[in-house]
Formats: sequence, C-alpha cells, structure tokens
Amino acid sequence: MTKHLLASALSPLAILLASCSGAQSGETPAPSASSSSAIVAGEMVELQSPSPFAAESFGELTNPWALAFEPTTGNLFITQQSGTMTFFNPSTGSFGDVSGMPDVVYEGQGGLGAIAFAPDYATSNTIYISWAKDMGDDLTGAAVGRGTLVCDSDTQCRVEGLTEIWQQSRGGERRGHYSHRMAFSPDGQYLFISSGDRQEQTPAQDLSNNLGTIVRLNLDGTPAAGNPFAGQGSPQDQIWTYGQRNLLGLDFDSQGNLWELEHGPAGGDELNLVEAGNNYGWPTRSYGENYNGDPIPDHTEDDGFAKPAIYWTPVIAPGGMQFYEGPMFADWNGHLLIANLRTQSISRVTVNAGANSADEAARYAFPNRLRDIAIAPDGAIWVIEDGENGRLLRLTPEG
Repeated sequence: MTKHLLASALSPLAILLASCSGAQSGETPAPSASSSSAIVAGEMVELQSPSPFAAESFGELTNPWALAFEPTTGNLFITQQSGTMTFFNPSTGSFGDVSGMPDVVYEGQGGLGAIAFAPDYATSNTIYISWAKDMGDDLTGAAVGRGTLVCDSDTQCRVEGLTEIWQQSRGGERRGHYSHRMAFSPDGQYLFISSGDRQEQTPAQDLSNNLGTIVRLNLDGTPAAGNPFAGQGSPQDQIWTYGQRNLLGLDFDSQGNLWELEHGPAGGDELNLVEAGNNYGWPTRSYGENYNGDPIPDHTEDDGFAKPAIYWTPVIAPGGMQFYEGPMFADWNGHLLIANLRTQSISRVTVNAGANSADEAARYAFPNRLRDIAIAPDGAIWVIEDGENGRLLRLTPEG
C-alpha cells in the first residue's frame, strides 16, 4: 500500500549550502532519512531565513521520483521508484492510488520514472510513463509507454492499455543514468525523451546507439521526420542531440526553446540549450573530472562541441526542473527553477537563449534533498523530497 503519512512540523534546522569539498555527485539514493479550488492547509515547515517561501508539508512518500499536474483536475500525480504511482488532491488533502503500472527494475537509480500528460489529454486521457526495465541477461534499460488514465473514484485511478513505445537501443549492466525525462514540443506534435549514458561514458559519442542522447519522436514513439541523422538508419533516426551524460531536467521555455539539465561527474553539472544535431562533448569534454581523479579536458572555444549555458562546480546535483509561469511569483515568470539533491536547495536561473547563456540568480536552502519540482495551475510551487520519507511540500510566497 502506498505510504501517505502526515508529516509532523519540524523544529528549526541550521541549513548550509554544500561546500566545495567532496566529489559525490548526489546521484546515489539518499539514506533513510487547481487554481479555482480551495487548498487545504498542511503542516508548516520551517525554512532557513531569509526565504521567499512559506512551506507546507502534505505527507510523506517512499522514494518519490517525479511530479506532474493532471491538466483537467489539478490533481498532482507522483511516481515512487519502487513501481507505484499515487495522486494528491490539493482541494481535499486526500491521496489516491494508481494501478496498471509496468514491471520495473528497482535497483540503484532505477525504478518508476517520469509522468507526462499528452498534449490532447483533455480529450484523449493519454498518459506517458517512463521506467527502468529488465532487458534480459541481467541488463536493464530505460523505457517509455503510454496508456489511458481512468479514475473510478476520488481515491482510485488506473492506467489502461499501457503499451511500450520506446526503449534504449541496448541494455546496460549498471543500474544508473537512465535519465528518461520527457517533454512535448509546444505545438504538441513531438515527444522528446532524455536517454542517459548508463554510466558507460563512451556510448554518448557513438551514434550507433541512443545512449547519452535526447531523442525526438512522434507521439506514438516512432522517429520523427526531419531528425538530423534520419538517413543513417535506426536508432540514429531517433536522435536529436548527443554527447550527454545523465539528463534529469528537460523543459521548454516560454519562447519555445528546449533546455536540458544534466549531472556532471565530479563537478561540471550543465544546463544546455538543446538544438538539433548538437554534440555536447561528453565524455571527451567536461567541466568536471572523473570520480577517480583522472582529468577530463574542459571545453575550449575551438573544440567543436556545443557549450553549456552555465555549469556548476561544485555540483548542485539536480533532481528536476521546470520553467516558472504563474501569478504567485510573478517576478519569476520565465525563470527556471531547479530542485537540487546535493545542495538541498532550489536554484532560480535566468536564461538567454539568443546568447546561449544563463545565470543563477538565487539559491534557496531546504532541510533535505529535493527530487523534483512542479508548478501548480494557481502558481504555487510543489516539490518532493528525496528518500524513504520524502515529503510533499507546497511553496507559496512568504508573508
């Protein structure tokens, strides 16, 4: 049964941003540790002052991984890595369970992944889900499927006819860097999926597979016409960009530009403007170094690779991101909000696609690692904490 525990109020905590010491990326699991509807009150959470947020907790979940608001109801759907999905009704404060999930490999960084509601969800009720799957011979890979969401009551929904439409072109022995975030193009015609390098590095420079890439697909999972390597066979015909590592953020800004956020190794987390055919350099170039201390050359102006708009050393270890649009924090419209694992914070970033540049305008401290972030229809910011007792938090303006 899904864990829905009411979180108790926290005592004041001294929260420090991560220092430069330590090469841990934050990718390893943490230790056990609608606009027209009224929102029920949660337990208040004390944040380090000063903070722009008033924070309320609405319960705990076990290793939550992704958040997404259902477009027609404003209910918040949440995946848990073990293979379960739940949803939360902000107007009643109640949780419900979602059946019809795929079989997942729940090991390391693997498990149930992201949720995305189809561009035509209001009429089709189509939902997309990603996960880590068993590919035989002790190999695993990322997969995406779609089905129809049917809700029989306020506390019970199910996904009918879930059908796999995409997977990584080959399995890997390691249990990390699946990535499998999703974003739909603003015109609703295409599905973009991030495909991690599976901790193998070199496949990201090899176009004979789709590891270390972003793929662009039709909504049924077939390769989209006009992809930059379409004439080279499969899986090259899926690939939009390559030379990428572990991409845990993927979103379009209000101008229609696609951005991705990826974990570097020991240093060098990157925010990249995603443009067709670009090679972002991993593992040939990075602003970090290997975990064993072996150096990786930094980017140079003439290295032939696309450069990040901004990078972080030491790392922030991002969990998820979304561009803000809403009335509650109106001054932040168009800003990118990033939920961070290692630094236990939200980063607010301004972007300039024309100049391929970005700036971290602010960083806001939280008591625990943050796994994902979503913007509600009313403009409130919702985040989930990482780990076995990850709280669901609603953030509104302080005061």
